[in-house]
Amino acid sequence: MSRSFVNPAVQNVPPSGIRRFFDIAGTMQGAISLGVGEPDFVTPYHIRNAAMDSILDGETQYTPNKGLPTLLEEIARYLQERFHAPYDPEKEIMVTVGASEAIDLALRACIQPGDDVLVPDPGYVSYAPCVAFVGAHAIPVVTKVQDEFRMTEEGLEAAVTPNTRALILPYPNNPTGAVMSREDLLAVARFAQKYDLLVISDEIYGELIYEGERVSFAALPGMKERTVLINGFSKAFAMTGWRLGYACAPREILSQMNKIHQYTIMCAARQAQVAGRQALKRGRENGFEDVNTMRESYNRRRRVMLDAFRKMGLECFEPKGAFYCFPSVKHTGLSSEDFCTRLLQQHKVVCVPGTAFGESGAGHIRCCYATDMNRMLEAFDRMKAFLASL
Repeated sequence: MSRSFVNPAVQNVPPSGIRRFFDIAGTMQGAISLGVGEPDFVTPYHIRNAAMDSILDGETQYTPNKGLPTLLEEIARYLQERFHAPYDPEKEIMVTVGASEAIDLALRACIQPGDDVLVPDPGYVSYAPCVAFVGAHAIPVVTKVQDEFRMTEEGLEAAVTPNTRALILPYPNNPTGAVMSREDLLAVARFAQKYDLLVISDEIYGELIYEGERVSFAALPGMKERTVLINGFSKAFAMTGWRLGYACAPREILSQMNKIHQYTIMCAARQAQVAGRQALKRGRENGFEDVNTMRESYNRRRRVMLDAFRKMGLECFEPKGAFYCFPSVKHTGLSSEDFCTRLLQQHKVVCVPGTAFGESGAGHIRCCYATDMNRMLEAFDRMKAFLASL
């Protein structure tokens, strides 16, 4: 072959640091995973039943590109009632194939080659690659355990460049479980105004906050016009496999995002949209009983995991949101990569190295407590044996 036909912008991005450990564990009998960032609940029956009824009724056609109008209306009600974020369902909301597509669309619609985009470090594994795919540069904003992994004005000021165009703001945070208070977010808002930045606010874990109020960045004064709000159904409603998310943005931004969506995806699956409408409609009618039940269960397991790690001698800041703990393994003398590799090989427990989420994750591991309690307790026993062997 005379030349490579692979785009260097794609080729230079390494594979996900999460998937490698899952692939190994998949071939290992008896392995216990604390690595998958996925609810262990099945999607509630009434949501599944709505999708099945839709299929039986012959609703198998495309939907409008932006989504079913009835779903868009429910999303608008939900955001207004739960987060005080007002959006026009006809002009400012679109349905996507998971929150992941929404993030990609926002970057492709708004970011140009050569731009800089601020991303949290540690932060979700997809942000920096998606920035790279549009020919831009992901600039890490270092977050520290002494700040409870929150973004601070000092950290943002240290990262901003003359070419900075946008900031990705994902709180509650994956992998740390960190939460930003209203005061914290107001500081970010001042920073965004100072440098005239677009803010992509990934609020997929917005329902999974265990202490304090739920605050949407787009609901802060003056922020709606410079914010792309990203959310979805995967985490709060245990609908990961349905691949259903949504984006909310000013009309001029959303119309461009929808243009890309039209040409590449066309629309999210109809039955997923029907299921999402049912999740929000029933939730509105019964006070989001399903979400509350799952959140309470995660909260119990959060406390069990946090207590277990501290008793093992693993320092761990208390996560206030999402369903992850991010303990330090620095005292073992092992890198986070070596720690996770040996733990998996010797004791069949899957955790994710903190470095999969950025350089600031070094010396930490991510563990998910959306896991069956008995299996989680067994994993702790295995981890104790591993630590004793060191």
